[in-house]
Amino acid sequence: MKTALQEFIDNVIPMHIIELDMIKQEIKKALEKEKEQIIKAHENGQAEFDSLHYRDKNVRLSNNYYKQTYNQNES
Repeated sequence: MKTALQEFIDNVIPMHIIELDMIKQEIKKALEKEKEQIIKAHENGQAEFDSLHYRDKNVRLSNNYYKQTYNQNES
């Protein structure tokens, strides 16, 4: 997968006749792709964070259960 800027360069550099409207159109496409990439990266990061948080929470709950269930007689 290419970044928005890499894709922009691939699309604009081959143009022998540089027209402002064409460049503007390519910039808009690149910005939209960049936005999608940032959103997807955030979603993936959030999912990873949630997964780690859930796992940590389960470990804490399991430890608490163990302490309450099996360490009742300890002082």
